[in-house]
Amino acid sequence: MEYIPAKTIVTKNKSTAWFGAEYNMNIYRGCVHGCIYCDSRSSCYHIEDFDTVKAKENALEIIRNDISRKVKTGVVSTGAMSDPYNPFEKKELLTRNALELLNAYNFGVAIATKSNLITRDIDILQDISKQAPVICKITITSVNDELCEKIEPGAPNATKRFEAIRHLSSEGLFTGILLMPVLPFIEDSEDNILKILEKARINGAKFIYPMFGVTLRDNQRMHFYKKLDELFPNRNYAEKYAKYYKDTYACYSPNAKNLVAIFNNYCNEHGILYKMHEIVRAYKSKYESEQLNFFI
Repeated sequence: MEYIPAKTIVTKNKSTAWFGAEYNMNIYRGCVHGCIYCDSRSSCYHIEDFDTVKAKENALEIIRNDISRKVKTGVVSTGAMSDPYNPFEKKELLTRNALELLNAYNFGVAIATKSNLITRDIDILQDISKQAPVICKITITSVNDELCEKIEPGAPNATKRFEAIRHLSSEGLFTGILLMPVLPFIEDSEDNILKILEKARINGAKFIYPMFGVTLRDNQRMHFYKKLDELFPNRNYAEKYAKYYKDTYACYSPNAKNLVAIFNNYCNEHGILYKMHEIVRAYKSKYESEQLNFFI
């Protein structure tokens, strides 16, 4: 792992459309999970040597300065560009210490991760949730551990992630699944989606937010196609993608319409949230009501 300079870390979001987060925080840059489809490889993000994790120098001091200057508290999102629970976090504790700072300044948090290391910080997340919103989003794209280890080789497999969901949920934390991407021709079977839904329900997931496809652009697309050829020889997946999608950015599964219907029916039947505004309302409404009562 390397260290890089930074002037600011907690920045204001232009919109709260993505899970209602007012702010964004990326302590790390780059990732070692090696997910073959990762959008953060796109050239628009200007991340050189993406497979090397870089931590921002003096991160905790910068975060403290950033949040202490905010006029309003809010939910801070982390995990958009690189996983906050990469393997180096076990020793570095930067994410854990940042959560302690958010707690001290009454900020909420929205975490996206593929790692079960998040369960280490249940104590702090519970403390934050006493005064501000907390949402834990675990990315799962397949129930097949062997497939996970191919397409997400550096991340804990699906079994471990479902266990993390169960642990977080049982401790009272608002937890669910980012079901994205669902790789066309590879993960977009009814069987895979139904098994994810069933495991989500059994393990206490409160929500699932899906995309039945994958986004592809520039050098990310090239990396993805190369990995498809390496990992699935003789399956011609890269050729199939190139022929079917050409230069399309949002590459939806040919089976998307059917999968959406199956997904919606299951979630409606079992009370699992899947619409963004309903998810945001569910994890934030308690705190908004408490604030309103305080001012009355």
